[in-house]
Amino acid sequence: MKKMFKILAVLLLVVSLPFVCAAENTADNTVVRVAALQGPTGMSVAHMMTENDGSYELTLVAAPAEVNALVISGQVDIASVPINVGAVLYNKTEGGVKALALTTRGMLYVLEKGDTIHSVQDLEGKTILYAGQGATPEYVTEYILNTFGVNATLETEAEHAAVASKAIEGLADIVLLPEPMVTNVLMKNPDFRVALDITEAFAEAAKMNGVADAQLSMSVVIVRKEFAEAHPDLVEAFMQDLEASIAFANENVAAAAQEIADLGIIAAAKVAEKALPSCRLVFVSGADMQAQAAPLYDILFAANPASVGGKVPDEAYYLK
Repeated sequence: MKKMFKILAVLLLVVSLPFVCAAENTADNTVVRVAALQGPTGMSVAHMMTENDGSYELTLVAAPAEVNALVISGQVDIASVPINVGAVLYNKTEGGVKALALTTRGMLYVLEKGDTIHSVQDLEGKTILYAGQGATPEYVTEYILNTFGVNATLETEAEHAAVASKAIEGLADIVLLPEPMVTNVLMKNPDFRVALDITEAFAEAAKMNGVADAQLSMSVVIVRKEFAEAHPDLVEAFMQDLEASIAFANENVAAAAQEIADLGIIAAAKVAEKALPSCRLVFVSGADMQAQAAPLYDILFAANPASVGGKVPDEAYYLK
């Protein structure tokens, strides 16, 4: 009987070996290479990168052009980028990237030195200093002004930092800025106040134009199509970690702000903590992502086709 048990045990071991090997062979230990921009666009990945067990390799960059190069060359697999850059990359790579999730709602605000602006109509005849000519800030602001029939002058600077500096120094009365520049100005020049929330104004303008689902999303996370097809399990795990990371940031602002500063996404934890709620971190994927992003892409395309890479992304752009 003992001999019989030994024979059975050996047979079971031999039979099970192919299954053990198969399980080992299907384990995907590929490190996911992630790129993110410094500033609010990169905030969404802060907690997941802080808790990283080696699954992810993070590259932080200062400008969208740097992310473009990394994605196109295949040096990164997933990237958090401005909403229009996702479309540009989709077109430039001929469908070689897919959108995974929207991660920030609008973070643009009109700041005023004074207390005269309380609605879009109050911008009539005013001069607004801003940066982002030929990009989302310009096109969205013009869309809002045109929808409300307001005649205002947009005066441009090359960088958001230059706009913030002029406001801090008292050289401009009305400025359009994103977070965390908004917080920086408010902390350094108490004469300024938040006069208008561009996200709310955009939603109202879109509704007036019959596009109720449109949202001013500012960031999108994209994945290289080749990587998504080769590693669907890793993409799914990333999505779960990303959603949890965003939830942590929204629910634990002080702790998330420290993580954001430690990673170099925003230099100072104090600024990150004050700015984080106004950055509106969200996690929107699937059909909801398409419903919210597509109208914005239509608006950007109408303003300047080059802003989205020459054409509005089709349905294949959205990973569902």
